[in-house]
Amino acid sequence: MKEKFEFQNVVAETLLIPLYMRAKESKRKSQDIIISDPLAESLVNNIDYDYSKFDNAWMSALGCVIRGRLFDQKVQEFILKEEHPITVNIGCGLDTRYQRIKERKNCIFYEIDLPEVIAIRKHFIPEPKNDFYIEGSILENNWMDKLKEKHPDSHFIFTMEGVMMYFYEKQVIDILKNLANRFPSGEIYFDVCGPMMVKTKLKPDSLRKNEAQIRNGISNGKIVEKWVPQLEITGQWLYQNYAKKRWGVSGYIFRMFPKFTCKFSSILGYKIKK
Repeated sequence: MKEKFEFQNVVAETLLIPLYMRAKESKRKSQDIIISDPLAESLVNNIDYDYSKFDNAWMSALGCVIRGRLFDQKVQEFILKEEHPITVNIGCGLDTRYQRIKERKNCIFYEIDLPEVIAIRKHFIPEPKNDFYIEGSILENNWMDKLKEKHPDSHFIFTMEGVMMYFYEKQVIDILKNLANRFPSGEIYFDVCGPMMVKTKLKPDSLRKNEAQIRNGISNGKIVEKWVPQLEITGQWLYQNYAKKRWGVSGYIFRMFPKFTCKFSSILGYKIKK
């Protein structure tokens, strides 16, 4: 029997968007599949929600799974190169990266989200071995300090998927400073909306029936280096450079004008300097 949940926070409810998009993609079972996620399929089948509102959001559908696969790759690379890797999924929602990563080696995983979300997560995905759940806010520092104290000799990789665009610019700067000041030699990956989305109040197609607002925009990832000198950009990726055939003509146009495309969305990666 499907279970229904009433979300108290409009941003928390957005966790169902990437979950549904991964489940849809996983069901394709075709050669051009971007991400395989049987657990996401199972979760969607067991959560009572009107997912049909997302069915026409084809750009978000592609974006979510491209972003998920890229983050999976970065986490897997980090695990394989580090002696004591720690991966922290901030704003985890019902993400299933732990289950998707093939080689976990000796990595310890942490999933962090609001208490409301962690309660749902524990209900549907009980804590697996070496994957620990933390109730907390990205705006708080106490969980960062506890992780640093618990793993003083480890290197950390932080992923923030579908999270940063809901905060104001000053909050984004504070979040990145707090991480950079505590975790030298670590890595940070997150996706952003561009300033055009803020200026025009244009939302991603999956959010147009949700009250959540886009509150900041970044088009040039180098600006973050000025905000937080400890961060060194390692990449700024366009969604349209992946699964090119499935983007069609619009993807071709976006690839022709990368600076313009970044005014709407991109994915950023940084290394934290020692």
